Amino acid sequence: QVQLVESGGGLVQPGGSLRLSCAASGNILRINSMGWYRQPPGKQRELVAGITSGGMTNYADSVKGRFTISRDNANNTVYLQMNSLKPEDTAVYYCNALLTIGSIISASRRDYWGQGTQITVSS
Repeated sequence: QVQLVESGGGLVQPGGSLRLSCAASGNILRINSMGWYRQPPGKQRELVAGITSGGMTNYADSVKGRFTISRDNANNTVYLQMNSLKPEDTAVYYCNALLTIGSIISASRRDYWGQGTQITVSS
């Protein structure tokens, strides 16, 4: 059974920093890509940042220059370093991973989500 376990959310003042972690575990043959999404109150879920298996990254315009996504391939973990946080960054943040699971003779690609972690930026 595949799981994505997130950690690192919480309450932070404007201008502060937080670091999110997401560890994937289970019968994983390959991590194709990982990313972070967020869902602000009353709004739709949106992409924050993504990273491919080759290390290519992309960011939402609203977080460019403030957030950095990275991954530890050895530990199947993706991180999101968030600096200069603003009140509009307040949201539930979700980890996402496109994984190849199963066995060599019976593999499939599936999309997985973490349970979500609340980040509140407020003074």
